[in-house]
Order: sequence, then C-alpha cells, then structure tokens
Amino acid sequence: MVPRPRISRRKLEELFFQGLMIISTVGVLGSLLLILGTIVWRGLPALDLAMITQTPKGGYYLGQEGGILNAIVGSLYLALGGTLLSMVASLPIALYLHFYAARSRWAEVVRLALDVLWGIPSIVYGAFGFLLMLWLGMRASLLGGIITLAFLELPIMARGMDEAIAMVPAALKEASYALGATRFETAARIVVRQTAPGLLTAVLLAFGRAIGDAASVLFTAGYTDRLPDSLLSPVASLPLAVFFQLGTPFPKVQERAYASALVLTVIVLVLSVLSRWLSRRLTRHVIR
Repeated sequence: MVPRPRISRRKLEELFFQGLMIISTVGVLGSLLLILGTIVWRGLPALDLAMITQTPKGGYYLGQEGGILNAIVGSLYLALGGTLLSMVASLPIALYLHFYAARSRWAEVVRLALDVLWGIPSIVYGAFGFLLMLWLGMRASLLGGIITLAFLELPIMARGMDEAIAMVPAALKEASYALGATRFETAARIVVRQTAPGLLTAVLLAFGRAIGDAASVLFTAGYTDRLPDSLLSPVASLPLAVFFQLGTPFPKVQERAYASALVLTVIVLVLSVLSRWLSRRLTRHVIR
C-alpha cells in the first residue's frame, strides 16, 4: 500500500485559521441578519404612514394615536448639528498632525488622547455635557445635545481623518512643495481632495455613532413630544423613543419601539448608500 502523504504543520495552521475566519465571518453576518430580521419582523407590522408623519398625541404611550415624527426630526437635528460642529474641529486637527506636528512627540500625545477619548463611554460624555450646561446656565436643549454629541464624535472623526490622510503618498506632497505650494495650500488643495473618500467615511462613522446614541443626550437634550422650535428647546431622539416605548407594559407600544428602531436603521442605511455614491464620485480626484 502506498502511504498517505502527511499534512505538514504549516498546512494545518493554514486550515485552522481559514476555518476560524469562515466561522467569524458567518458569526458576524448571522448576527447582523438576526438583528435586522428581528427588527423587521417585530417593527414592520406596527409601522405606518401616520407613525412617521405625526407627533405623539395624548395617550400615545398608552397605545393610542400618534407617531414619532418628533424623534425622527430631533435625531436628524442632533446628529447633523453634532457632526458639523465636530467636523469643524476634526479636520484642522488631522491636518495639523500631519503637516505641522508630523513625527513629533506632541503628535503622538494627541493621537493617544484621541484614542482614550474614543474609548470613553457615552454616558460619561453625557455627564460632562450636563455639568457644562449647568455651568453655562443652560437647560436640556437641542444646543446642549449638539455640543455633547460633538464631543462624542470628535475623537472618532479626527482619528478616522488622521488615518485617511496618512495614506497620501509622500511623493504627492513633495511634488506640491516643489511647485512652490505652502504647507497650508498643499493640505487644503491637494491632500483634502486626495483623501475626500476617506474623510467622508470618517464623517459617516461619527454620524452613525451620534444618531444611535442615547446616553449622551438623555440629560443634555431632554425629551419632548413636540418638534423643536429653537436651539434652546428640548428635543426628542429615536434611541430614547425606543427606550421609553420598550419600557411601557403595553404590547402595542412595545411593537412601536421596534418600528422606531426600524426607522433608525433605515436612516443609517440610506445615509450609507448615499455616502458610497458620493465616495465613488469623489474618487475621480484621487491619484492612484
């Protein structure tokens, strides 16, 4: 009999890690499908036009008429405001780290600080925002929620932009300098256009964290059944709407909580598709 060839140790290691990767991929995809399937199965029957076009009426949390328009509008206001405010600070930080503090100890300290801030729980940002509002004499409001979410998004967006800018070829910067451009001109006119898809991805990651966060806006934005009419008025949000509706003992209201979660998921999905489309258009300016 011809002896069977023995499988080498390197082949066994390769098969082991290949199987581990397959199991991990199936686990991640399975978890995603399970979550989405549960939200769609429980939330779709309770979702109707009135729910997304009306504000809560009297007795809404007892199972009567009304909708979550206040939470939809409030979440968009909070997330968009926080994202814009955070972007104003994040892009200069990322450009500074690469063009003015490159390879310095200070740059590493800033990156470490951003990484630490990224890992801080959102409830801590909510407590900080609440203390800041007390110091400024503010009440729970749209402005307070926007400021708190801006702090929450800052490390996520700044580090994402930092990593995107780090991928720019050094030869591109040197060519810009050789043509007489200053560091600011190179950063603003060359690097920002070159890294536009990566910068957009960083913005989307931060926006997704902001629109789905409840702890940071619980004490800073408050909650109301009305649409916000100013920056100093309280505002509702979809995550808190889900939380409050799930906390009721009425099954009909609990089903509406899953419908609210479905609306939030659809908003994030639409923004993700839109960002993909914009990224493809922006890649025309990328030098490969």
